[in-house]
Amino acid sequence: MLLEVNDIAVTFAAPGRVANLAVRGVSFGIERGETLGIVGESGCGKSVTALSILRLIDAPGRIDSGQVLFDGVDLMTLPESRMRFIRGARIAWVPQDPLTSLNPVLTVGAQMVETIRAHRRVTRQAAMTESVHWLERVRIPQAAERMRQYPYELSGGMRQRVMLAMAFALRPEILIADEPTTALDMTVQAQILKLMDDLKAEVGASVLLITHDMGIVAQRADRVAVMYAGQIVEMARTTDLFRAPRHPYTQALLASIPDPSRCASSGPLPFLDGQPPQIDARFPPMCAFAPRCAKQFDACLHTEPSLEPRSNASQPVRCLLYEGATQVQ
Repeated sequence: MLLEVNDIAVTFAAPGRVANLAVRGVSFGIERGETLGIVGESGCGKSVTALSILRLIDAPGRIDSGQVLFDGVDLMTLPESRMRFIRGARIAWVPQDPLTSLNPVLTVGAQMVETIRAHRRVTRQAAMTESVHWLERVRIPQAAERMRQYPYELSGGMRQRVMLAMAFALRPEILIADEPTTALDMTVQAQILKLMDDLKAEVGASVLLITHDMGIVAQRADRVAVMYAGQIVEMARTTDLFRAPRHPYTQALLASIPDPSRCASSGPLPFLDGQPPQIDARFPPMCAFAPRCAKQFDACLHTEPSLEPRSNASQPVRCLLYEGATQVQ
């Protein structure tokens, strides 16, 4: 196992307010060369989970507990100097908004050269040559000219390609891609995803793909972790999840995917009433999904389910329906 995340918990505590439990005991692993998709609606904790792996949670957030084993080393125990080397060189991050991630007052070339030289002992000229090469690899035309441009002069798709070039230039072992196609049109989305596939194969990287798009997950992930209210509620191989989803929330997510062959006759898409709960220290011990779940029964309102593989070792699910609880009609 290349990466093991064990029982990570993250809270956000603003002064004078009850701490929000953003991530609650999340655990998963990623094998070498594997793509793991993390899906769920906005605010469920996907991005915070990924940021915690790199120890990039800023105040008022904090990592309360957990372990992140990368190639057998616990990243939570490393000094910041070691973490600065691992970020980028061994674990790369592609954010969902490249415009705010790129420095607006530095050219694309300056930022790429700085990234390469921060992790490798090469001359500036060598770093510039390599930067042009990687911009060409991500299919940016006139790459040498783009090196002299600023981020605001590029389109959204071009900026995302620059972020991919910066990430893969260091040949990382893991790429964390956080909503890499957000706000891009469908044609550019397809190009970016194909590019990620090609670069992943070239450098042999594993990928942690964060998205709310189930279609992207179906096409590119080997396994899927479904998150809700700061927890993983189901985990499975992609084919198993789409063929036989077990958690009611996963079932609702898949039911909401439009089917072009049935759109004209099937009526409106199913949807979930209500909103995900705000989880804090006052939240009672119960299933967080219960208020929105059509299958809830009495025990769901006073028992917090665990993510147990007992009923199906290959597809663990956090739901009392699979824990032998007695349903109350």
